[in-house]
Amino acid sequence: MASYQEKGSTEGSQEKVPSAGKAVYVLDERRRAALAEVDNAKFSWFHAKVCVVAGVGFFTDAYDIFAINIASTMLGYVYGKGQKLNKQQDLGVKVATPVGTLVGQLIFGYLADKLGRKKMYGVELMIIIVATFAQALSGQAAAIHIVGVLVVWRFIMGVGIGGDYPLSAVISSEFASTKIRGRMMTAVFASQGWGNFTAALVAFIITAAYKSALLKETDITNLHTVDFMWRLLIGLGCVPGCVALYFRLTIPETPRFTMDIERNIDQASNDIKQVLTGNSANVDPDSFVQRIETPKASWADFRAHFGQLKNFKILFGTAYSWFALDIAFYGLGLNSGIILQAIGFGSPPTKGVRGVYDNLNNICKGNLILSAAGLIPGYWATFLFIDSWGRKPIQLMGFILLTILFIIMGFGYDKLTATVASTKAFVFLYCLANFFQNFGPNTTTFVIPGEIFPTRYRSTAHGISAASGKLGAIVAQVGFSQLKDIGGTNKFVKHILEIFALFMLTGIFSTLLLPETKNESLEDLSNEDQDGFVRG
Repeated sequence: MASYQEKGSTEGSQEKVPSAGKAVYVLDERRRAALAEVDNAKFSWFHAKVCVVAGVGFFTDAYDIFAINIASTMLGYVYGKGQKLNKQQDLGVKVATPVGTLVGQLIFGYLADKLGRKKMYGVELMIIIVATFAQALSGQAAAIHIVGVLVVWRFIMGVGIGGDYPLSAVISSEFASTKIRGRMMTAVFASQGWGNFTAALVAFIITAAYKSALLKETDITNLHTVDFMWRLLIGLGCVPGCVALYFRLTIPETPRFTMDIERNIDQASNDIKQVLTGNSANVDPDSFVQRIETPKASWADFRAHFGQLKNFKILFGTAYSWFALDIAFYGLGLNSGIILQAIGFGSPPTKGVRGVYDNLNNICKGNLILSAAGLIPGYWATFLFIDSWGRKPIQLMGFILLTILFIIMGFGYDKLTATVASTKAFVFLYCLANFFQNFGPNTTTFVIPGEIFPTRYRSTAHGISAASGKLGAIVAQVGFSQLKDIGGTNKFVKHILEIFALFMLTGIFSTLLLPETKNESLEDLSNEDQDGFVRG
């Protein structure tokens, strides 16, 4: 029974008004009704806009990360000894970005929960744009080598890329309705595949455009044309970021942040109306703001929430699954040279300047084939099934099949690379592994952390999970690059594939710690009782 208090009037009559308990109940119901509007909304142009604006960021991220794999070969021709970068230089320009990404994921993940998704969205893109442009303008002097300059700028760019992970995941999940949330988040993440493909395509076009100028070079130790090529390849990574920047800066704050963290239920309700109908009520900025009392983020509250086993095992499950996946996802790149040679796009038989052109042309074509054969189809297979099959079954399926594939590739490596015919089977298995990484844990490890945590920790916890993945990427790139030549050139690769299989096996068990998230509201997934969530 709701209690009431008596209130006197000037006429001496008594009027019944709701007590504080009744008012809290009304506010709690208003919050749940407002969130239900978001959860039950039909797909609209606004949802499409969120996917495009967030997706362009991931497209840019993948382009900038992937372009260096081709640009590092170009850098070797211009600045390396013997027409290639040494192992430390090559590793430096490639690993600087993942290290920066790890830092950015943790920092921006926290700031998005602390200051707001809207305030931080666009900041990370500005960092990417500036750092990418700066790489294209980098030079060297007596005191510093250009590789050192690039390492610094690629680290800074990585910080911006890292911020994109939690921000894009959380914004797309908090605006999405329940039935389409998985597909929206997958569509955003799938832009990575197109970024990879476009980097190889742009490199191919640049190589073709500079072909005549390159072949006219007379001194292979002084290739001015290649210096233009790598700068153009990297610098063009600014373009999609610049296009998306305005839209990121003008995207509205998510109603869940406004309601649960800023605790402004009236503004959140108005924002929901504006997003769903395109019409908004006029809210007087000087009017009294009624703040609801909800659980507030703090270090003590964070420890209390994740100190519970039911919540800690979810955070551990998302973080370790991403770590295990990225060990193989990034480590698999160690085999790309072998695969390119196997499909006829390896080192060219020609020498001199012609050999430089042929090598760059072959690398671009080979990467286009590998990207189109495995990476892109995997993302969109997940898009088709994630809201019907669910996240957990797809992740489990991916880890199980990857375990099997890496066991076959690792233990059968010698026989699979012994003849031309058997090598084709190895190429097929390689592309299949790429496919089931994306139609599997590479996509779901991004989606699940954006859904499964409370609003006040959703971005922070996603950042922690993503940073764990980047730690795996760093381990793969640094550690395994030192291992692969043990016993001779690429002699240890088969054992690295066996190590990948072990990590995929552990990913199966970490996935079992996670609940299924399809067709559930974000509030139900938070492991917090929603009855009485508003306390005052």
